[in-house]
Amino acid sequence: MNNKLSGVFTRMFDFGTTANLLGYDFVQQAVLAAALLGLLAGVIGPLIISRQMSFAVHGTSELSLTGAAAALLAGVGVGFGAIAGSVVAALLFGVLGTRARERDSVIAVVLSFGLGLSVLFLWLGPERAGSKFSLLTGQVVSVGYSGLALLITCTVAVLAVLAVVYRPLLFASADPEVAVARGVPVRALSIVFAVMLGITAAFGVQIVGALLVLSLLITPAAAAAQLTANPVRATVLAVVFAETAAVGGILLSLAPGVPVSTFVTAISFGIYLVCRVIGPRRRALARAH
Repeated sequence: MNNKLSGVFTRMFDFGTTANLLGYDFVQQAVLAAALLGLLAGVIGPLIISRQMSFAVHGTSELSLTGAAAALLAGVGVGFGAIAGSVVAALLFGVLGTRARERDSVIAVVLSFGLGLSVLFLWLGPERAGSKFSLLTGQVVSVGYSGLALLITCTVAVLAVLAVVYRPLLFASADPEVAVARGVPVRALSIVFAVMLGITAAFGVQIVGALLVLSLLITPAAAAAQLTANPVRATVLAVVFAETAAVGGILLSLAPGVPVSTFVTAISFGIYLVCRVIGPRRRALARAH
């Protein structure tokens, strides 16, 4: 194991091998897919933090596994199955968990049932251990042209919808009771946001897997929140952090052949730790002046 680990550190900065691999179409597709996911995750992440829906992201990503496992069993596109599973889960969370005090219990109930179905579908499915493992840890190099086209379409759709509903959604996230009193359709916005969250989580599963999708949807936004309370600045920082983790994770994983999710999570966590140290110092200096 030690030899294997030392080999990883030796090959990680083998830029010649990385450059050669970047000449392949499937690697270029993977980098573009990671960049698109970083954009989506960075834009959605601060809203997730402000709406206190981190556990919902975990539940949504885990239940995209249910949809993907069902698709694998049915012999259809795993990407479509993951999106369907995530969107259905997010809708259930949005409809059943409108009250903050009920949200966690609703997510836990739906999550446990969905994971039970996942186990059944994976057991019934074809004996393709690699496909099953990639649902948990991600397999970005298998995105392909069709998967990339789907990701581009969904990215454009999510960003377009978010551009329309961003201001009322931000208002409803910051103070839902006042938003209701002002006539903002809080329940409808919750459902719309749940769908966008489900789509983003589904693509996150393809990049880093169902187990580690929080590293892109939550960690960059949490890091940004350490540096600023301004929602626009937090969103810009979250996009930068998510892109750094997603694209940087792929580039570092190419030469050693290590799963992408390993580097994505490590970069995200490193960024969070740095922001956690810098944030309080910046606030202290601001108060001093």
